[in-house]
Amino acid sequence: MLSRDHSSTPRTMAGILFTMLVFGPACGFILGSFCTKIYVDAVFIDTSKLDITPDDPRWIGAWWGGFLLCGALLFFSSLPMFGFPQSLPPRPERAGESEQAMLPDRDYERPKPSNGVLRHPLDGDSSTTCFQQLRVIPKVTKHLLSNPVFTCIILAACMEIAVVAGFAAFLGKYLEQQFNLTTSSANQLLGMTAIPCACLGIFLGGLLVKKLSLSALGAIRMAMLVNLVSTACYVSFLFLGCDTGPVAGVTVPYGNNSTPTSSLDPYSPCNNNCECQTDSFTPVCGADGVTYLSACFAGCSSTNLSGCSCLTSVPAENATVVPGKCPSPGCEEAFLTFLCVMCVCSMIGAMAQTPSVIILIRTVSPELKSYALGVLFLLLRLLGFIPPPLIFGAGIDSTCLFWSTFCGEQGACALYDNVVYRYLYVSIAIALKSFAFILYTTTWQCLRKNYKRYIKNHEGGLSTSEFFASTLTLDNLGRDSVPQNQPHRTKFIYNLEDHEWCENMESVL
Repeated sequence: MLSRDHSSTPRTMAGILFTMLVFGPACGFILGSFCTKIYVDAVFIDTSKLDITPDDPRWIGAWWGGFLLCGALLFFSSLPMFGFPQSLPPRPERAGESEQAMLPDRDYERPKPSNGVLRHPLDGDSSTTCFQQLRVIPKVTKHLLSNPVFTCIILAACMEIAVVAGFAAFLGKYLEQQFNLTTSSANQLLGMTAIPCACLGIFLGGLLVKKLSLSALGAIRMAMLVNLVSTACYVSFLFLGCDTGPVAGVTVPYGNNSTPTSSLDPYSPCNNNCECQTDSFTPVCGADGVTYLSACFAGCSSTNLSGCSCLTSVPAENATVVPGKCPSPGCEEAFLTFLCVMCVCSMIGAMAQTPSVIILIRTVSPELKSYALGVLFLLLRLLGFIPPPLIFGAGIDSTCLFWSTFCGEQGACALYDNVVYRYLYVSIAIALKSFAFILYTTTWQCLRKNYKRYIKNHEGGLSTSEFFASTLTLDNLGRDSVPQNQPHRTKFIYNLEDHEWCENMESVL
């Protein structure tokens, strides 16, 4: 892949690969929006008798639907995989390359061993075992991580993925809290706007690298520019949102009372006889422009949401409430702006994916490229997908104003401080993006000062099949280079058999 000798098509193929990785979540969000419109127990009860709708905060969607459908799709899509061979055919070598395929020659015209593996001319008498292959992994990993360019690029990619993993994990919830959207609407908007734009950005990133024929130095400059623009988009999110608004007993006192903020309590003399519960959050908007936790907390004595005794600032005949939070001024305009900026941010931010992989590939020798990709994807999952949701989640919980309770135990957060929520949520993403920019800058400095030290002469050499599986064994990767008096290296050509798998195992990373 990324070979200059061949066409630049593999660069585009890398963009297509990462685009497909993002296209899956887009389908997931759209599927989730449909599942949340179905009641969780729709299979067991008659939903026509329910007195709540998907717009009601008490509504619980069929969260299990996505697991069933995706599980079935995974099973059936895996069946064609059994038709593929155990190993892909090696790429045809050309004259002049540092590694040549084993050609019929007088020195090598001998029968193939019974185990199906031709002996390497530099190998000893012992055959390679699984233990020997595993034993060399720490040495090879240490060799890769000792390269500052390789390490910085991987960490920068982890930071970029951490922003996506943490920000996207709670983006639906963020839209619900900031702009009063329903769960299904938020998921549907994400699946139809932000994620397709990210897919487009990844593809465009690979296309630009191909059209501009960027070197490793040009690719890192592109990654730095893309990071700066996307970070600026995240900064704009700090100013795009809605306030929490007045909430009786939480942010403002009931009626015209002058109760200090620290002494606010959702329970008031006007609703003491109502036996209100805090196990669910069903906000209502009063005629006085104040949001109440529920009609019960508003002191409403009628099922038609009228006669609410806690609305003391309006005449008794007008003391009514309507379901939902009270709207914030300018909130709709802010939401449209947020959606447009989110699309631009998703597209531009995703354009750094392909350049990062290109730089990583060009900083390692050909026989280590597949293993380097394995290290990349492993660290992306360990550092980019696991900690960020925990960090974002802990930060979001710290902005909660009112927790629901059930049987005396704390439940889910019922109300957030939207301003603090927005600042903290976006600031974590900005911090991660800034750290990624520092790592990109460090990589650029290393390449600028000593380009030939970190970039190998063979900036290509990884075919499409090698992107997924190496044709060399790990025990050869950890060895020192071939002595000067032996200029030619011989590549293994495997003939794998089922009963010889452990001994003749390819390095699939």
